[in-house]
Amino acid sequence: MSESVGGIDDLFSSAEERPARPERRRGGRARTVLKFLVATGAITAVVVAVLRAVGLIVSFEVVVVGVLAVQFVHRITGGLTPPPRRSSNRLNSGEEPGTWNWGASDALRTAVNRWAQPLEGSARRPERFAEVILPRLGELADERLRQRHGLTRESDPGRAQVLLGDRLWTFLNNPPRRTPSPRDLAVIVADLEKI
Repeated sequence: MSESVGGIDDLFSSAEERPARPERRRGGRARTVLKFLVATGAITAVVVAVLRAVGLIVSFEVVVVGVLAVQFVHRITGGLTPPPRRSSNRLNSGEEPGTWNWGASDALRTAVNRWAQPLEGSARRPERFAEVILPRLGELADERLRQRHGLTRESDPGRAQVLLGDRLWTFLNNPPRRTPSPRDLAVIVADLEKI
């Protein structure tokens, strides 16, 4: 196996399933940088003025670095905020209003959907399971064997069969004729996790 597996997200995503990023206009990035520089200059001027008003003398470079650090942290943490909740007439009632913004971007939901789409497609087309899902599960098993035991199914089949167990070994080497049920897949994933 020439490529190493990065993680389960990499196994269940492919280039064709990823949405294309919209192209940005050329002026958009320059405008954003200009706004950032103007904001940095304004905040720095205010901080220096306030510090001098209270009698503190601080190096201009230190103030600029501090302002840049605060802006950087603000920008990074701004992307981590949960989606906004809609206002509710029930104030302090202790109940959830049930108006969650489900259309907002959620990293966990995106990751689960990336796994769910190939599995749902294989339920409609059983050959897709053997072509797409089974090789990914095999790569995942080989990667876990390599990381934890220093071997793969190809390099040491006998020891790999013992480590994987008969059920998982048979599943990976003899593709099922139909797509396994969710319960059967849960057993297979549990066996994978035990490696």
